[in-house]
Amino acid sequence: MLLPIKPICPASKARKDGTSIIFLQYCKSEDDKTLLNTEIGIPPRYWNKKLKRVTDDLPSSYGDFEKINLEVHRMYRIAEDIIKFAISNKHSDTVQFVKNTFSPNYDTTKLEVEKLKLPEKEVNLDFFYQFDEYLKSKIGTVTDGTMDVFKNLKSILLKFQEYRKKNIGFDQIDLNFYEEYVHYLKFEHIHFRRKKPIKGLKLNSVGKNVKQLIIFLKNRRAKRIISELDLTGFKIAEEEADAIYLTPEEINKILLLDLTQTPGLKKNRDIFVFGCLTGLRYSDFSKLKSEDVRDGMLFKKQGKSKHRVVIPLRDEANYIFEHIFNRNIPETSNAEFNLYIKEIGKLAGLTQTIKHSYIKGNKEIVVTKPKYAWITSHTCRRSFCTNEFLAGTPVELIMKISGHKSLKDFYKYIKITPEQAGLRIKEIWQKRGEINKALDVFQTE
Repeated sequence: MLLPIKPICPASKARKDGTSIIFLQYCKSEDDKTLLNTEIGIPPRYWNKKLKRVTDDLPSSYGDFEKINLEVHRMYRIAEDIIKFAISNKHSDTVQFVKNTFSPNYDTTKLEVEKLKLPEKEVNLDFFYQFDEYLKSKIGTVTDGTMDVFKNLKSILLKFQEYRKKNIGFDQIDLNFYEEYVHYLKFEHIHFRRKKPIKGLKLNSVGKNVKQLIIFLKNRRAKRIISELDLTGFKIAEEEADAIYLTPEEINKILLLDLTQTPGLKKNRDIFVFGCLTGLRYSDFSKLKSEDVRDGMLFKKQGKSKHRVVIPLRDEANYIFEHIFNRNIPETSNAEFNLYIKEIGKLAGLTQTIKHSYIKGNKEIVVTKPKYAWITSHTCRRSFCTNEFLAGTPVELIMKISGHKSLKDFYKYIKITPEQAGLRIKEIWQKRGEINKALDVFQTE
């Protein structure tokens, strides 16, 4: 069987030392091809393009020309066997399979093992059938909030399929698909459940949708449902999220509000302050049970990250849990909570103007609102992390509570101004005794 494969040594890919790699070029079609690296390099002028071999005048410093030709031929046979295997087993992406499988010393006996990894012929490769199977596999292993994220992604993909008037298939997932999908998310997608139609998602929402799509595709590949996909170029766009935190003084203002005449506000105020003092996500602190608190310490396995945390309770937090909640967090919904805490922030006088911006499509949108209007359930956790950082609590200890896995993610999360960062550095220098050292030297001269 004559296969579209040939050894080449392109002068266009010459390296700084003047050599170029000898590749095995496999072309399934003009638009679907790949280069297989033999890891052998020679100056291109010693490559006979017509005979597809190294010439006999190759300087010995680059190796023996006969041995190199034999090596290239050996690798050619390896590539040939891999291609034949992929074709005979009707692999959905022959080129990608060959690219991922080939190596200069690949043992072709392993191909029989690869055969066992190929999907069964009766596997239903309908994109949304597989997405539903993916959803089923996540039931009981992720939080309800995460399940909602997956379901929302499915809804968006269905709308995208409707928009493009063409069914989504795994064989279409490439850079062109990615670019078309991102364009739809940025400019064409109409928000769900809105009274007035709103087109286009914010940049971070676009990035989250792409991220979850990639996770789904990799999951299907890991389970050997589909063949390897080339996700090169799939970028998870993001921008630093504008968000607020409340200072200890602002939290104290909220705590001291007299809300005895408005039980709904009081209940949500107490839950909010408790959240600001513990650093847990709303989905965690709103579901605390009596047995989660022992001897003034809070023990909790976080729902989202499955990270186990142990948090010492401040006196105020312990009092709220013991005497106001009677060791049971009052029931409230996230929507109700977010509505009430904005009203509470307004009553506490948090009315300073805050301006935030975000990218939507290719435009920067600027929104100006009073501080209380920016408060959400997530403000609790962000306030805890930022206040502890500013108070000098070691970052690694804060991360033990917050569950952040990297310093990069943590520093993106906390909200401090350049002035606060400068003051914090000054305090550290003062504690180390490094302020005014030079001044003392000058004064003794």
